[in-house]
Amino acid sequence: MTEKQWEDMTPQEKREQRLNRWLNNDSNLPNDEAKKAYRTRVQRLIDVYNVREPDRVPVNLPVGNLPLKMFGVNAHTAMYDMEKAMEATAKFNKKYAEELEYTAMPMSLLSSGRILELLDYKIYAWPGHGIAEDGTGWQYIEGEYMTADEYDDLIRDPSDFWMRTYLPRVFGVLEPMRMLQPFTNITENVHVMQFMPLAMPPVQEMLQKLLDAGKEYQNMMQMMMKAMGGMSSMGFSGFMGGGFAKAPFDTLGDTLRGTKGIMGDMFRRPDKLLEALDVVADLTINTILKSPNIDNMTMVTYPLHKGADGWMSQKQFDTFYWPSLKKVMDAFINEGLIQSLFAEGSFNTRLEYIDEFPKGAVTWYFDRTDMSQAKKILGKKCCIQGNVPSSLIVTGSPQEVKEYCRKLIEDCGKGGGFILASGSVAENPKLENLQAMMAAVREYGVYKK
Repeated sequence: MTEKQWEDMTPQEKREQRLNRWLNNDSNLPNDEAKKAYRTRVQRLIDVYNVREPDRVPVNLPVGNLPLKMFGVNAHTAMYDMEKAMEATAKFNKKYAEELEYTAMPMSLLSSGRILELLDYKIYAWPGHGIAEDGTGWQYIEGEYMTADEYDDLIRDPSDFWMRTYLPRVFGVLEPMRMLQPFTNITENVHVMQFMPLAMPPVQEMLQKLLDAGKEYQNMMQMMMKAMGGMSSMGFSGFMGGGFAKAPFDTLGDTLRGTKGIMGDMFRRPDKLLEALDVVADLTINTILKSPNIDNMTMVTYPLHKGADGWMSQKQFDTFYWPSLKKVMDAFINEGLIQSLFAEGSFNTRLEYIDEFPKGAVTWYFDRTDMSQAKKILGKKCCIQGNVPSSLIVTGSPQEVKEYCRKLIEDCGKGGGFILASGSVAENPKLENLQAMMAAVREYGVYKK
């Protein structure tokens, strides 16, 4: 009997194959003890994603910047000196990884301040660049990075719009891209003259800065491999491969039209907005499915911004937000990819409307949503997590944290499909409160077999 071809598999069969690949990705671990620890953790997550009872409720700890803070590294240093960030997180992991079942990664491996400055990235501020050096995280700079009269340009040729209009606005280094003509103009040898802007000093400076950014990326990748090597000895390795996506409405409303712009577009140019949403949905689908890493992916993660309660009416949600998001999700579900949606704010009024996916296909990460209602409405088909307030992790007592977690486990843990987690990443969390979360899950979150 020949092995079943990918295109002949059902979405569930594809998902099972992706999960098995993740479970068996332990060949780089140094010994049998590390492999056993890894497989236990991964199997626990596979069980909850499939809405089954695992051995114990998994935990997603809101460690945030605690490893840096504990070992004297501020956010600016972490983003500009990867060695110091690595040292701090390595010390934290050595001391607390086994107890917390968590290994930290320095945030500079996610976004280097040096690279952001080389690229002259304009839509975010970060520590030492628009934010105080002892500040934390990033801040989005709201703006209209696509004007209302550019909808047609986006719809007609999104790649050209992105390369020659949008990117030069948000990356200062790419400003010379405006000098180039559309690459689709090149159809004969006479059109090779289109590359003449390469002779201009601003274009050459741009290319040199891109090379410099590439060297920084190379250094960052080497540091990441070093960090992963240190984690593997503790049985933390074989990360779930995944992609990042956004709801098409959020892509347009966050980083193209801006909040004010898209709010007006829902009333002034709804048809044009809907047409653009469909284009962005197709772009999102193609970006993930044509990724060179698609065969190793297990999950696609989305931060959901403007679909929250109170941001738009239910009619607007049903018209502008949900259809294009569901189109993207359905395409990925068909390829066996788990959909992980971080519903920022609350989704209490949306719960009845989003319960339309196969069992095990979607996991919801809730910020302020009523978890008991989420369990009642979504819990038979979807894994859910979240809702422990970050404010409680930062300012509460261990007893308060443990009691809150106990109630969440009792409300949501029955039948499996539940991960204990905070509603959002906590900045400056208390170590003792993270320890209280682990104590709660070990005392109340063990399933009897």
